[in-house]
Amino acid sequence: MAEAADELSTPLGQDTVSRTRRFRLPFTAMQALAVLLGLVLVGFVGVALFNDNPLGGEPIAHIALRKQDTPAAVDKQAPASQAAVAVKSAPKPPAASDARTVTIIDGSSGKRQDVVIGAGDPADKGNADSPAPVAAMAGVDPRLLEKTRYGMIPMVADGLKPFTVYAADADRAKAAGMPVVAVVVAGLGVGAAKTADAIVKLPSAVTLAFTPYGADPGKLAERARAQRHEILLQIPMEPFDYPDNDPGPQTLLTTLPSEQNLDRLYWHLSRLQGYAGIANFMGARFVATDLVMQPIVREAAKRGLGYFDDGSTPRSVAQSLAAGQAMPFAKADFTIDAVPTSAEIDRTLVKLETLAKERGTAIGVASALPVSIERLASWIKSLDSKGIMLVPLTTAMLKSKSS
Repeated sequence: MAEAADELSTPLGQDTVSRTRRFRLPFTAMQALAVLLGLVLVGFVGVALFNDNPLGGEPIAHIALRKQDTPAAVDKQAPASQAAVAVKSAPKPPAASDARTVTIIDGSSGKRQDVVIGAGDPADKGNADSPAPVAAMAGVDPRLLEKTRYGMIPMVADGLKPFTVYAADADRAKAAGMPVVAVVVAGLGVGAAKTADAIVKLPSAVTLAFTPYGADPGKLAERARAQRHEILLQIPMEPFDYPDNDPGPQTLLTTLPSEQNLDRLYWHLSRLQGYAGIANFMGARFVATDLVMQPIVREAAKRGLGYFDDGSTPRSVAQSLAAGQAMPFAKADFTIDAVPTSAEIDRTLVKLETLAKERGTAIGVASALPVSIERLASWIKSLDSKGIMLVPLTTAMLKSKSS
């Protein structure tokens, strides 16, 4: 039985060994891995040798670059130092998705106008970081600009003040010996069409006051200066019925600490350049509150600016504060288009003439309504025959101070 078992087991064992040898792989797993790595290395070397990429197969990151707009405000005739200021301050293009619409109320007419505030304006951010600085305007002395996080704002330098440097030319000797009237057209910069009308249709002796709002107030202000108009910057201030009556983003408020109001003032000062002084935009409550007005007037005086009070509230403390700072000051005697009809505007202009003859100087303020522009342009042509001289606001300020 044992011999039979051996005979049976031997062929079976041999058959098993035979089949195992028949299916054995010609290489081990480690050998296969080595071959695979070798092929990868050969492929990498081939790419490095035969590809014309100068980086030799190194990793490459692709980045999309957005082209910056060239600042249009750099005057070709401006000095190199001025051009450098403009380029450094070039604004970044706003993202359309970040733009917002704000309703601005005209302080003279009460009309509301929707204005698109570009991306980056800190209207929704309180005192968060500002938008990119506004480019320097042509004809602006770069020595009189101080860089802040909001952009360039006016300063005194080398004995020069913005009030004197940016005052419009006038025959001051002649003005000293005859009645003079100054007219300020305010609320400009928001509507391009009405701003253009004021710039073109009114003589250069009319002073133009710009709000800090609108798509590009600096460009319109630059156009006004190119036409030899003297310009002011209006600072939005809190009215009595705020927030129902809202002057706009970054309004100076009686409820804010002085540091925050000064920060907002800097934002406004950076929106355009080349102005001789500032003026209130609305602000009946703010200008009547000594505690909050004092730091604003002091800062503006330190920066060599004048102050124009639009006369909207008899309780304004601006005049006494300006006097304490030896700051050039003027207050409007009449709002020319308080009632915006031709007949009422003409009646107010007669009052302005009478006051000029009685006192030597009279100042009126108007908005840029079409009827206002039309009646002012006609009236101004008649002044020479009446023995009255139209002068820029700064000339009236200086005459009032000397008399």
